[in-house]
Amino acid sequence: MGPTDPTTTDPITADPVTADPVTTGPLVVLVGPPGSGKSSVGAALARLTGTPLRDTDTDIETRAGTTIAEIFTGRGEPAFRELEEQAVADALAEHPGVLALGGGAVLSARTRARLAGHPVAYLSVSATTGVQRVGLASHRPLMVGVNPRATYRALLADRVPLYREVARWEFATDTESVADLARAVADAVALPATPTPAEGQHR
Repeated sequence: MGPTDPTTTDPITADPVTADPVTTGPLVVLVGPPGSGKSSVGAALARLTGTPLRDTDTDIETRAGTTIAEIFTGRGEPAFRELEEQAVADALAEHPGVLALGGGAVLSARTRARLAGHPVAYLSVSATTGVQRVGLASHRPLMVGVNPRATYRALLADRVPLYREVARWEFATDTESVADLARAVADAVALPATPTPAEGQHR
């Protein structure tokens, strides 16, 4: 299968990144919509490379002392996006391992600018698969509504161009296993394979 076949784990390479590569920061940054597998693929990548996984959604909840859903309800989306922008900036500056960003992080122009030069991989997913994976999860406030499928399609329409703007590689996640996706990302980004004991036991 060729590199542009959406069913393969071979990456779809985005337009050449013009920014100079960043020599510090995360080994790889994962972006993508809810349900694309950022957390699970990120965890597998962390095991494969023997590096820590950091998730900016978790960072936000830890700092705020509450859930993302409660931040949306109590303080509104603009307040959440401010917290998210700072969480991403901090993680890009501090974290040396695998970094997974929240699905809406790319909505920030400042965040998109900060991602320039970093090794960013976009995990894509179809609307059908994404809705099946996300379901009616109450912890995803933007997915709560009378028509989750229409909501998800609108979300993809808004965000897919932004994911592709910041990413150097794109991987379709609908049919591939987490392990295969992790290895495909690691190969594309040329990450060092230093598996943790848990990863080695599953080989």
